[in-house]
Amino acid sequence: MATLIRKTFLAFPLFSLALATPAFAQPAPPTVTVEQPQRRQLTEWEEHIARLEPSARVELRPRVSGLVEQVHFRDGQIVRAGDLLFTLDKRPFAIAVQSAEAARDGARARLELARQDIRRTLPLIEGRIAPQAQLDARRAAERQAEAELADAEARLHQAQLELTWTEVRAPQPGRASDRRVDAGNLVQAGQTPLTTILTLDPIYASFDLSEADYLRLARGGGARQDAAAPEVRLKLSDETDWDRRGQLDFLDTELSARSGTLRARALLPNPDLFLTPGVFARLRLPAGQGERLLVPDAAIAADQASRVVMTVAEDGTVVAKPVTLGPLVDGLRVVREGLSPLDRVITAGLHLARPGGRVTAEARGPDGRLAAAR
Repeated sequence: MATLIRKTFLAFPLFSLALATPAFAQPAPPTVTVEQPQRRQLTEWEEHIARLEPSARVELRPRVSGLVEQVHFRDGQIVRAGDLLFTLDKRPFAIAVQSAEAARDGARARLELARQDIRRTLPLIEGRIAPQAQLDARRAAERQAEAELADAEARLHQAQLELTWTEVRAPQPGRASDRRVDAGNLVQAGQTPLTTILTLDPIYASFDLSEADYLRLARGGGARQDAAAPEVRLKLSDETDWDRRGQLDFLDTELSARSGTLRARALLPNPDLFLTPGVFARLRLPAGQGERLLVPDAAIAADQASRVVMTVAEDGTVVAKPVTLGPLVDGLRVVREGLSPLDRVITAGLHLARPGGRVTAEARGPDGRLAAAR
């Protein structure tokens, strides 16, 4: 009996200790920082990689065969439309012009003789001295002489034209490449390349639009032929500002079946000729305008193939909201769909938040200060 009393006495303090420590005590929820999405009126831009191309490319070839007599430009020179670049030996073509002029004069003499024969024959026909067939033959000879004269004049015009082709001139302004032949070389009509002229002002920036980008542009009216061309902005790899501006110039007629993209082109002024064909650049195309919601880019989390933003409900529960994202603007990410302006987005302590779990939210105001925890 004494032993039983002793065991009961020893168990009593343990029971009292268990009552002193509640079994339902849990650690406090983790603390995270939340912010409401910023609302701004802005123009949303889509960025693309563009390649600069000349607005026109002309490969000069001679239109007549002959000997190159003189080269009138320096390699890489800026030329204007009509500038003389090459001169071929003109003597064979000048001789051809003289021959054509002589043939024309002979045709004129034969035509005049045929008309004189007709004038002599008319009185004989009226006096019934000559047969009517003789007049018909001389009128046919007149028509043949007229055709020969027309042919001789056409040959003269061709010879004069070929004489002008001995001077190879720039068909449009631009930068000439290096000369492919020197003075003294024999060139063949339409075969021998002389040089290449690239028009650099204005200049093209070619890029590819995805199907989603094209649909967004088309629904905004930027793909209509009767609409004003959307403005584009461009910067080179070593530039920080989007100071270069142009306009969307061309959209291809169909998406490529292989890549699923649509070829597009912008036209930009290049008065100083600094932009060079072949250079890659970043290009911005407007994707929409109006009020947009923006959140810090660090608040975006990945959920398999989609992007989500962790928000905190009024009771402290973490809710994951799938969002559709836009480009970065001043370090903030544009959220096109999935958020409301009143949502509390977790911007710090994201690794402590689990969907369905509870957290303690500290609100960060527009001035960057933290409000009291709740």
